[in-house]
Amino acid sequence: MRILHIVKTSSGAAWAALQAAELARLGVDVHVAVPAGEGSSMRLWQDAQAKIHVAALDFPARSPWQLPSVCARARAVVASVKPDIIHTHHVGPTLVMRQALGRSHSTPRVFQVPGPLHLEHWLYRTWDLACAGARDFWIASSRCIRGHYFQAGMDRSRVFLSYYGFRPAGFSNARSNLLRRQLGIPSSAFVAGNISYIYGPKRYLGQRSGLKRHEDLIAALGLVLRQRSDAIGILAGGPWGRAARYQDRLRRLAQRVGKGRILMPGHWSLSEVQAYWPEFDCAMHVPLSENCGGVVEPLVAGVPTIAGDVGGLPEVVMDGLTGTLVPIGNPEALADAVLKVMADPERHRAMARLGGELVGEMFDVRRTAREVYQAYCHILDRTQPPPAEFDSRAFLADRVLTSCYPG
Repeated sequence: MRILHIVKTSSGAAWAALQAAELARLGVDVHVAVPAGEGSSMRLWQDAQAKIHVAALDFPARSPWQLPSVCARARAVVASVKPDIIHTHHVGPTLVMRQALGRSHSTPRVFQVPGPLHLEHWLYRTWDLACAGARDFWIASSRCIRGHYFQAGMDRSRVFLSYYGFRPAGFSNARSNLLRRQLGIPSSAFVAGNISYIYGPKRYLGQRSGLKRHEDLIAALGLVLRQRSDAIGILAGGPWGRAARYQDRLRRLAQRVGKGRILMPGHWSLSEVQAYWPEFDCAMHVPLSENCGGVVEPLVAGVPTIAGDVGGLPEVVMDGLTGTLVPIGNPEALADAVLKVMADPERHRAMARLGGELVGEMFDVRRTAREVYQAYCHILDRTQPPPAEFDSRAFLADRVLTSCYPG
């Protein structure tokens, strides 16, 4: 089975490369088209033993006149690889492949949808659905995304469910205090915050704040700091794309609101993220739109987690079980949730441990890649069964029942 993966970045989408490595272990002949031969994710694709094809196949939104040449590159890659299935991981390359090959092309195409943002806007949702042909399929990476397609009237037999996976073994819940020493934070301080890329507002989608709502995080931390002198805020992460000016604006806001107690240390490498998450006492993640990202890593590290009630986040952070849900756009509710974690840390750490058990199974790439492989098999041979769908609520119900009635 030969699969051509297409991603729009050579420095992101690590989840696609990790999944491809597991697919290769299952016997899949993995090919990938990437826009450049260098980038932070290229080592992962090399480790996956993927055959790498350098071809920029993202939709040229800023220069649409280049679309014919991008489509020509797409057709050339497909003609060279001759895949059994074309597997795209972003909206732009998905639209390009459909434009390049047409709706009636014989090769099945699978769009593994990484987030719900485009489905939340009528134009882009309609574009996705209207340009698909009979041999197009979708892998929703959350029940939220799957629900969007069902609500739009998509044939349920063409939409699978499989969460993007990661390798849980890379994370620890042991606190080293290295970060606190580097930043001059007392070991007794309560550290609340977030680690995520900083995305500037997408004006064409009507956004006035960044996708991750850093403005709300800063406002909520300011409210917490006024009540608790032992609290410190950390908002780590570098700018994505052209968001450097937006990051500078956020830093000025954090300084004004926090008066030196809301720190924005910039980009951290994956190894630093894995080492530093356990030093947080509370994770805060309240984006405008999200799939399941931003909460998996802190839960694996055993960090009490507060998430916005949006997108796929409630599939992971279940209020009162694995963490706390709050409405987005409400810094007061977010601050109140942080103060409740401070008032009863043991209870919230117990919820985080249960959340860690959940995400360790739910997002284990060895399990999720098997689901994707089963989807391939079903697409190529409809007598093969589709993958079973993971149910996070059923998983937790079993864990809670087992803990209450062991044996």
